[in-house]
Amino acid sequence: MPGNRSCRVAKTMYNRKSQHSLFDAAIPAAVGAGVVTSFAMSQGQHPALAMGITILVTLFAVICDRSNLI
Repeated sequence: MPGNRSCRVAKTMYNRKSQHSLFDAAIPAAVGAGVVTSFAMSQGQHPALAMGITILVTLFAVICDRSNLI
């Protein structure tokens, strides 16, 4: 039945309780923040501040992912 199939697809698409690991959120966030902070370092930002920003953004992304905000 066509209606039944679309219901299964919707449940699969919007399943917020997926079984993914902590690294599935942390790695892309760290890479993305690392790219941005690498550019900021090339413009003169202190390396310790850049690493702090990268760590902070990664933690924020993991917390948002674990609390199903994203």
